[in-house]
Amino acid sequence: MTEPDHPNAPTAIAANIAAVKARMAAACARAGRDPASVGLVAVSKTHPPEAVAAALAAGQLLFGENRVQEAERKFPALRAAHPGLRLHLIGALQTNKARDAVRVADVIESLDRPKLASAIAEAMQKEGRRPGLLVQVNTGDEPQKAGCPREEADGFIRLCRDELGLPVEGLMCIPPVDTDPRPHFAWLAALAARHGLATLSMGMSGDYEIAIEEGATLVRVGTAIFGKRDYPAG
Repeated sequence: MTEPDHPNAPTAIAANIAAVKARMAAACARAGRDPASVGLVAVSKTHPPEAVAAALAAGQLLFGENRVQEAERKFPALRAAHPGLRLHLIGALQTNKARDAVRVADVIESLDRPKLASAIAEAMQKEGRRPGLLVQVNTGDEPQKAGCPREEADGFIRLCRDELGLPVEGLMCIPPVDTDPRPHFAWLAALAARHGLATLSMGMSGDYEIAIEEGATLVRVGTAIFGKRDYPAG
C-alpha cells in the first residue's frame, strides 16, 4: 500500500494548488468573472522554505507571510532564485517594524492606523522603496482583532492617500469566525468602489469561494495548500 504524501511534500503541495485554483475558477464561473481577475496568495507562515520551494516549482509566485522576521529569514534566497516571486505581509504590523516591512515586502496588506501609516511613509522615504499598501478594515469591529474600525475607514483611506501620499491599492479584511462572511465581503467591496480602489484581499481557506463571488481580487489560502501549520512550541 502506498503511503500518502506528507502535507508539505512537493507532490501534495502541487496537487493542493491545482485543486484550489480549480475551485477558484468554478467560483469565478458562478459569478460571471474571468478567473484571471483573482490572484492566489499562498500563505506560507510557519512553513519551511522547502514548502515554498515546492509551491514555486508548481508555478505559484505570490506568497503571504504574517511576521516580518520570518519573511526576512525565509525569502531572500528564494527571491534570488525566483525573480518573479512576490511577497505580501498579511499580519498585524508593529510600528517599529515598518522599515523592515517596507524593505522586504512587495505589498503590505495590514495598514490599519494613523501611527503605522506615518511610520510607513517615513520608511518609504528612507528606503527609497514604495511597496503597495492595502488598508485592513475590522469589518466586525472586534476588539481583539487588528484593522481600522468600520466607521473610521473612509477618513483613514483619505488620510493615507491624500495627506501622506501613500500608494494605497485596495482593502483587506478578515470577517469574524463562525459568522456568514458574505455581508462583510459585500461591505468591503462597496467601500473599495466608493474610493476607486481596485484590489480586494478577502477570503481564506474556509471562505475564499464566497469572497470571489463577492468581488475578491486576491484570496489568501494557507491550510488548503500547505496543510496545518506547525507552530513552534513554547
